[in-house]
Amino acid sequence: MFKHVFLTGPPGVGKTTVVQKACEALMSSGVGVEGFYTEEVREGGRRVGFDVVTVTGERGQLSRIRDLAGSSHGRREHTVGQYVVDLPSFENVALPLFRNVGSAEGGSRKVFVIDEIGKMELFSQPFIRAVRQTLDSPSCTILGTIPIPKGKPLALVEEVRSRRDVKIFTGGHRHGWSLPTIQDKREPLVGVGAEGGWVRSCCFDEDIDL
Repeated sequence: MFKHVFLTGPPGVGKTTVVQKACEALMSSGVGVEGFYTEEVREGGRRVGFDVVTVTGERGQLSRIRDLAGSSHGRREHTVGQYVVDLPSFENVALPLFRNVGSAEGGSRKVFVIDEIGKMELFSQPFIRAVRQTLDSPSCTILGTIPIPKGKPLALVEEVRSRRDVKIFTGGHRHGWSLPTIQDKREPLVGVGAEGGWVRSCCFDEDIDL
């Protein structure tokens, strides 16, 4: 029986879009959802960075290209490619969300969104600890995203991949997504087609313990 669901695939395949649609379906069915997404920030059609956005709409800066990043004020600078990671901003938004992981009401399981466990987020040691604790929480199911393997393995990502209670679904630009039902079997999760232009419901026979 699987407890957590993670999506993976190349950049631009729609991982965040699928997670957002799934959360809409879960919340409409009365399931408690917390956590955060990572969203692109564009200016004049150009991607200039990423923000972290909670499911309730709170937003903070995750990274910006170097010429827009501003001063690090003497802090160690963390970079991924051309992006400078704003670690304090990320932690200020993301870390408080984990404090409510064990507070599900009436013994019901909560869904916690982590989009994503990637290079930028993994500069934060408190984030790494919080993710591990959430993976082991008896009252929480994670709906998350992880990057495809590329270059040096990311330790926490490999931990997620190796867990027996995690089901990983891989999306592709040609084939889109197929996702299981992780609710109470009344409403399926929502899949997004390969081109992102259409949405369909889909149920698979994998059981997710929710």
